[in-house]
Amino acid sequence: MKEAAILIVVMMAMGLQGGPARASHPTDMDNTGDANMPDVSVVQPDGQPRTQQAHLSDMVLIPGGSFEMGDGFSEGWAEERPVRMVTLDAFYIGRHEVTHRQYGEFLNWANAQGLITVAEGVVCKAGVWPRHHYCSTVTAHPYSQILYRDGVFSVRAKGARSMADDPVTCVTWYGAAAYCNWLSGRLGKQPCYDSTTLLPIYPLPNGVRLPTEAQWEYAARGGLVGKRFPWGDTITHSQANYYSATDYDYDRSPTRTFHPAWDDGIRPFTSPVGGFPANGYGLHDVAGNVREWCNDWYLDSYYRSGPSENPTGPSSGTARIVRGGAWGDSAFDVRVARRKHDVPHLRYGNNGFRIAMNAE
Repeated sequence: MKEAAILIVVMMAMGLQGGPARASHPTDMDNTGDANMPDVSVVQPDGQPRTQQAHLSDMVLIPGGSFEMGDGFSEGWAEERPVRMVTLDAFYIGRHEVTHRQYGEFLNWANAQGLITVAEGVVCKAGVWPRHHYCSTVTAHPYSQILYRDGVFSVRAKGARSMADDPVTCVTWYGAAAYCNWLSGRLGKQPCYDSTTLLPIYPLPNGVRLPTEAQWEYAARGGLVGKRFPWGDTITHSQANYYSATDYDYDRSPTRTFHPAWDDGIRPFTSPVGGFPANGYGLHDVAGNVREWCNDWYLDSYYRSGPSENPTGPSSGTARIVRGGAWGDSAFDVRVARRKHDVPHLRYGNNGFRIAMNAE
């Protein structure tokens, strides 16, 4: 039954990887935040999670339809071509990337249930160390903003500001899948990932999951046809958090290198979700901020061999798709057609995610 008229309340998130090199800042590897600014708790003083209404945000219903998927400018890599017509059923997708605050609530719930273990600063599924890493804490990765002290997860401050509403980073594909299963349970939906392996269940159940690669690109395009970015063919720092350079004539930003509003000298230079204008479907940060895990396995030739209706990616692989580009990526790497891939069990410094769900 279609749920188009129902307001679904859910969490968002996204992910990226490092960008152009720069001189190391003395605090890059000792990113502990301002001692005068308290860590952001992700539970109430009584130890209970906040209400669903308080910490979840709306999903957007994307109408079904057909679109041209791929690099219509023939300026990207061969894996982005040929451009092909893809038809999708309607689906829901997160308006924002999932934040540290939202992911921290999942971690505290999973910890209370005995479902996770923290070892050497890494969160993983209980009983399977060192497999099924979920994410890094600050102990394991300088880009992480998740603290774990005295059995409680919280979000630290970076410099003079809270990172609670920035997209979560240093999260693996499996960590994103586990979050989706948790949220499915809270919403009374079917889990989309096997509870033991965390691999996707097919056909995709009506629960919370990562978007397929085709769904991600369709939604990111915002209803526009044949454009380089979610809003048109050029890009500036007024539209996205990315690394601006003179290498590409479509990068028209009057400010260069890292985004001046978010380069505080302490990496990562992420920005709070929703801080840039939304695309035509109401989605924020689909270009820049962090790269976003997708549900699909990666195959460089998939555009030549995949189905044209509701494609869900190859049946197997060694890497998962990431889309959207990050704060340290160039204009070339935040194009809507840009395909990247990463090993799913690794905790990349700027990878995050947003969620999706079937519309029926």
